[in-house]
Amino acid sequence: MAESSGLSTPPLKSMGLAITVLGLRWYFDEQLSPFFSVNQIAMGLGTSKEYFYRAVHKVTGGSSGIGKCVAIECYKQGAFITLIARNESKLLQTKKEIEKYSINDKQVVLCISVDVSKDYGHVENVLKQAQEKLGPVDMLINCAGTSVTGKYEDLEVSCFERLMAVNYLGSVYPSRAVIATMKERRMGRIVFVSSQAGQLGLFGYTAYSPTKFALRGLAEALQMEVKPYNIYVTVAYPPDTDTPGFAEEIKTKPLETKLISETSSVCQAEQVARVIVKDAIQGNFNSFMGSDGYMLSILTSGMSPVTAITEGLQQVVCMGIFRIIGLFYLGSFDSIVRRCMIQREKSESIDKTK
Repeated sequence: MAESSGLSTPPLKSMGLAITVLGLRWYFDEQLSPFFSVNQIAMGLGTSKEYFYRAVHKVTGGSSGIGKCVAIECYKQGAFITLIARNESKLLQTKKEIEKYSINDKQVVLCISVDVSKDYGHVENVLKQAQEKLGPVDMLINCAGTSVTGKYEDLEVSCFERLMAVNYLGSVYPSRAVIATMKERRMGRIVFVSSQAGQLGLFGYTAYSPTKFALRGLAEALQMEVKPYNIYVTVAYPPDTDTPGFAEEIKTKPLETKLISETSSVCQAEQVARVIVKDAIQGNFNSFMGSDGYMLSILTSGMSPVTAITEGLQQVVCMGIFRIIGLFYLGSFDSIVRRCMIQREKSESIDKTK
């Protein structure tokens, strides 16, 4: 583990920073929110139960990981689900699992096997057929994604091309296919699942991070276009999450990336899914998890939309102190990279003398 190597953030310092972040968040959420809350009914959001009753939700990347858990979370609340992924056998298996959570005999789980990152015309036709079966889409959750880690010069150019296609265009195509219908109905939710690596560029993620940063830009521009139509966009920034994709990613992570990642905990996919669904229903632009996620959402807020006055107040008040905390983290990460480089050079030097 990172602690035994002496390269990670000291546990006590991390704990102290987390307590500071959580304390500030509690103050705003519990003490100030009642005075500045936004009326969700006035925004046309309704309650969670009202929104999910017979609502049609489409989930890309729905055969495993966060996408699968998001589909289960929606289905448990009465939604009709369309699962979209490449692997048909996994889709059918996931469908059986989801159907166990049915709350009425009218609910339906539809499976579509398609690669959402290739051939927009095909993706559009497939989603059109799905809407003809279940009705227009109320919520689209873009979970399709993949990851490759490694040093910049060690990664093949094809990795950069593939990740941009899957992680970015794989969200552009389905969203583009449903947006016209949403605007006609003047209602809808679109969710883009980014990553904390889409808020902060880290060692080993030169191919992955840019694709997740791109989703933020897409979401901000799209939200400004569709907000007058009562359509709300949410960008989720989950941390490392215990999924099959994460298990594969660990196998190829450079040492520096592993040590940096170990300074924060791994979340469960079910927990992440609950937060994403809740934030999407509430119309929140940012969806984050934990104290690290809260701090990053403040630090990277920039010109992003806000849902409530308290959200803007938190950004204004907390930005300075969180920037100081962030600098400590960045210093720790730089130290990890330098020490790994020194250790590697020593090892290479010893090998040469043998």
